[in-house]
Amino acid sequence: MSRFTILLAGPIHPTPRLLAEVAGTRVIAADAGIRHAAALGLVPELWVGDFDSHSPEDAGTDVPRLEWPRDKDRTDGEIAIEEALSRGATTVLLVGAFGGRTDHVFSHLVIALREAEAGREVVLFDGREWAFPLSRGPRTIPTEAGAQFSILKFSDVRGLTIAGARFPLTLADIPFSSILTQSNEAMGDSIRIDLAEGRAVLLLQADPNRH
Repeated sequence: MSRFTILLAGPIHPTPRLLAEVAGTRVIAADAGIRHAAALGLVPELWVGDFDSHSPEDAGTDVPRLEWPRDKDRTDGEIAIEEALSRGATTVLLVGAFGGRTDHVFSHLVIALREAEAGREVVLFDGREWAFPLSRGPRTIPTEAGAQFSILKFSDVRGLTIAGARFPLTLADIPFSSILTQSNEAMGDSIRIDLAEGRAVLLLQADPNRH
């Protein structure tokens, strides 16, 4: 397996769990995401983007650059993911995908869903919060008792089952407009999700000290 970390511009929390997740991965920075490299002890193999948002102190870095024009039809994060996949990535961890501009957060979630539908594993983590795109079929996600989670829907969903949670569901059909899947709680060391149809993302609050 070839694991890649993509450094994005949103805030991060360099918790022990995040440091453990990025250790030993190959790294690509997207524009201002380069500023997270030092805090995480990482050396990117590539720095991509239109370079319109990095700070002056980043300019001296000797990381190889792939520069794109500012007027383009894809985001810097999207370009970074494409580069990772072209270099053989089998799993991609997006770090710095939350916080900052809301439209950027939305685009990261949509891109992760798109990649999941194509059969690729893309996960988001900032040190305190995970996001897992949900594909059709069952999935078990390790956690700890008491961890808070929500399922964000990007369409109507059908046949949704949630097990191992305070508020379980069995083969539920839920319209996009419903907030039924917000604010749930894990009851043990994992939660199990099964989705028959639809697009959704699981948001999970992490214990920052858990390895």
